[in-house]
Amino acid sequence: MATAAQPRTSPAAAGRPPVHILHVFSTFAVGGPQMRFCQIAEALADRFRHTVLAMDDNHDCRRHLAASVAATFRTLRVEKRRIAGNLFRFHALLRETGPDLLVTYNWGAVEWAFVNRLRPVCRHIHIEDGFGPEEADGQLRRRVHLRRLALRRADAIVMPSLTLRRIATRVWGFSDDRIVYLPNGIDCDKFARPPVPAVLNGIDRRADDLLVGTVATLRPEKNIDRLLRVFAAVRDGRPQVRLLVAGDGGEKERLIALSRDMGLSDRVHFLGHQTPEQLLGLLDVFAISSDTEQMPLSVLEAMAAGLPVAGVDVGDVGAILAAENQPYIVAREDEAGLAAALAGLLDAPDERDRLGRANRRRARNDFDQARMFERYDALFSGTATVN
Repeated sequence: MATAAQPRTSPAAAGRPPVHILHVFSTFAVGGPQMRFCQIAEALADRFRHTVLAMDDNHDCRRHLAASVAATFRTLRVEKRRIAGNLFRFHALLRETGPDLLVTYNWGAVEWAFVNRLRPVCRHIHIEDGFGPEEADGQLRRRVHLRRLALRRADAIVMPSLTLRRIATRVWGFSDDRIVYLPNGIDCDKFARPPVPAVLNGIDRRADDLLVGTVATLRPEKNIDRLLRVFAAVRDGRPQVRLLVAGDGGEKERLIALSRDMGLSDRVHFLGHQTPEQLLGLLDVFAISSDTEQMPLSVLEAMAAGLPVAGVDVGDVGAILAAENQPYIVAREDEAGLAAALAGLLDAPDERDRLGRANRRRARNDFDQARMFERYDALFSGTATVN
C-alpha cells in the first residue's frame, strides 16, 4: 500500500520541472473519477502537470478544473472498428507526449495499459473505480482475461473500495502486493458550512416539509426508477414528504415523464446539476438506489453534511457508513425493505440526528481529503511504497 507522503519541496521550488502525467479516461464527462482528478490536480498544482485524453472526446468536466492547474486536453478521435490501428496510434501518441507517468482509468482505457505494457514508455498506474451496468452482477470473462494481460506490468493498481480490491485479487488474480487500496476523500469542512436555500427557488414548499434527496448522474445504473417506486410507497400517509433528485444525464427526461405518470410530479423535483455542499444540508435524509457502486462520493458528502442514509447494499456503501446507520442499508432488490428504512428515518427525527452526527464523525475521521491528497502525491511522484 502507499505510505503517507511526507512534507517535501515542490519540483518548481527545487528548480525541477513538474512531473508530467498523461491521464486516459473513457470519458471526461462529469462523474466521480473526473471530479476526484480535478480535486487532486488543484491540491497538487505545483507538483504535476497533466495531459488529459478521453476515449469519447467528451471533456465536459474540464469546467470544474481550477485555473491554477497546468493541464492540456487533446482530441483522440478513436476509430472503434480499427482496433490494431488504434493501438499503433495510441503508442505513437504516448511516445510523442513523453509523460513521466501514464494513469489509466477503468475498463474504457485498458488499451493504453496494453500498449505501454508491450512497449513501455513510462511508469504506469491503473485506477479502477467500478463497472457499468453490464458488470453489475458479475465480471465478464473476456474483460477479466484482458485486464490480466494489460495490467500485468502496471506499477500499481489503485482501488478506492474494499469490494474492488477483493475482485482484483479473487477474480482478476492479482496478488495483494500489486493493489493499492486508496479510498476517496472529501473536503469535510466545506460540508460543515450552511447550505444555500436559494437552490430550492421555484419549489413551493412548506415549513414542515421533510426532504429526501439523492445526488447522481442520471444513468441507468443509478436506478432512480427504484427510488421513485420506493418514494411512492413512503409518500402514502406522509403528504409533507418531498423527493429532490440532483443531477443531469441521459435518463433525465424519461425519469421526469415516469414521475408524472406515477402521479408524483407535485412531490418529486428534478433539480439538474447542483453544488452538493449547497444542497445537502437542506435535506433530512439522503437516499441511494443504484444497481452498482463502489465507493460513491455522494454518500461521503452526505455523511460530511451530517445526514442519515437510507440505501441499497452495493459496493462499499454499507462499509463506509457509521455502524449506527448500517441497519438502514438493505439488499439491492429489497424495495419493501428500502421503503421501510426510509419511512423509519422520516418518522424519527431524533434517530436522524443521531445517525447524522455519527456519519459526520466517520467522514471526518476516515475520509477527509487531506489524507487522500498525500497518498496520491506519493503515488504519482513515485515515492509511495506498494506492499
